[in-house]
Amino acid sequence: MTQPITFPGLGLSFTINPIAFSIFGMGVHWYGIIIVTGFLLAFLLANKDSNTFGIKQSDVSDLLLVLTPLAIIGARLYYVAFEWSSYKNNLLEVFNIHNGGLAIYGGILTAVIVAYVFTKKRKISTLKFFDFLIPYAALGQSIGRWGNFVNQEAHGVATTLPWRMEIFDPSIMQRIAVHPTFLYESLWNLGLFFFLLWFRKRKKYEGEVFTLYLALYGFARFFIEGMRTDSLYIGTLRVSQMLAGLCFIVCIALFFIRRHKNRKPEANN
Repeated sequence: MTQPITFPGLGLSFTINPIAFSIFGMGVHWYGIIIVTGFLLAFLLANKDSNTFGIKQSDVSDLLLVLTPLAIIGARLYYVAFEWSSYKNNLLEVFNIHNGGLAIYGGILTAVIVAYVFTKKRKISTLKFFDFLIPYAALGQSIGRWGNFVNQEAHGVATTLPWRMEIFDPSIMQRIAVHPTFLYESLWNLGLFFFLLWFRKRKKYEGEVFTLYLALYGFARFFIEGMRTDSLYIGTLRVSQMLAGLCFIVCIALFFIRRHKNRKPEANN
């Protein structure tokens, strides 16, 4: 039975079956549809804007055709690696991503590696390409987070705030009111998308937009991850929170250091 998702403080209620429809008896899940939609919209916008920034549409198309499946695989392998105890006795479950289980940092790391190799093969400026594409990645992430909403996952700890989200927790067989952390990250990434589009036209050097994305995403994710109840751990440390904090510190320092080095000397009076 599908359990409703409610926002009692806002008077909202949603009852969504995780399976959108079936094809030959196989269920097609909203989770996958939403993630694919995010990638597709990011691709269409990037393709439309590419010529303005001196990027070939064919390069954008070719990269995303290769990058999309590999990023999903990377995100899944990252998640499985830190949850190995849940999969080691049933390896077929590794391939079941309908109910979630994708770690965004695994996807980002894979995407960066794939894009780096691709640009080197095509003899394209890697940092220029990263600066152009990264705003659309933020948009794709913003949309993709709504897959967590449908699956009633990636939520935070209990709260009584007016925008609390009430879901059914099967581990305790009762409804709980929690932080809608999927929504926090979705809204942050949407804002990041628009900010990076604006900043991209004002950058001082190649790689600046990409560096700023890593810093600002890391900043938000550090706090959001601290609220979540499904974090991946190394011992008692949250893996994604550590990575997010490290990304923010390193990238924001790099951003200002490179800004200082690329600052034009003041003209002599």
